[in-house]
Amino acid sequence: MRLLALAGGLSLFATCSVVLAEEPTGERPLLVLECAGIEAALPRDTRPLIRADAIERFLDELDRAPPDWKAVYGLGHHDPEHDERLFELNRERDRRREGNPALRQRVTFVWPGELSGYEPESGGFRVAIGPKVHPTRWGWVRFKADGLPSNLVAIPPADRREPLRRKVANGEKVEIEVAMTGRLIPEESIIYDFAHEEEGRGLIMPVVRIEQVEYLTAE
Repeated sequence: MRLLALAGGLSLFATCSVVLAEEPTGERPLLVLECAGIEAALPRDTRPLIRADAIERFLDELDRAPPDWKAVYGLGHHDPEHDERLFELNRERDRRREGNPALRQRVTFVWPGELSGYEPESGGFRVAIGPKVHPTRWGWVRFKADGLPSNLVAIPPADRREPLRRKVANGEKVEIEVAMTGRLIPEESIIYDFAHEEEGRGLIMPVVRIEQVEYLTAE
């Protein structure tokens, strides 16, 4: 089954088997999904954390059950013990998950991206990205990317380069998915907090040190 068309004629499996350097590169092919979902395009040795149910199962393995957000929040920032309860929640959960094998797994999460300026030298497009929030039964989950390359460039297959250049030049919005693979940082791993956007809403932030970046599109 033909799955992906890659820039430069590379196959998906050749791309995924490349030995990674210590610092990930932000210049990568734009993988075109043709007959399968995002998860089929990810490295084989990673755990996809893309859908809410998969994220919930991962948190179940790491931290067993969601916190009592209402009790931790109390009266919010007007409560003199609010910060101490939040600090203790993080400290207790850090301690309880020590040695958990799920901490060592490679995981992949996805942020939305958009193609911007064209770079003639590489034949690719600069990529602007932003975080994605997942509503789950644990609360809102928003991944934090540590060590993300500063120069994100998606290189499309040769036959798609000119159509994409025209779209970008005409100011059309070209959206892609940016899949980031890595491991939780042991000393930080998961941060519990409250969302600024909604009072009392629990926010969970897994902190992932990025090892690999992939750009995906269905167009």
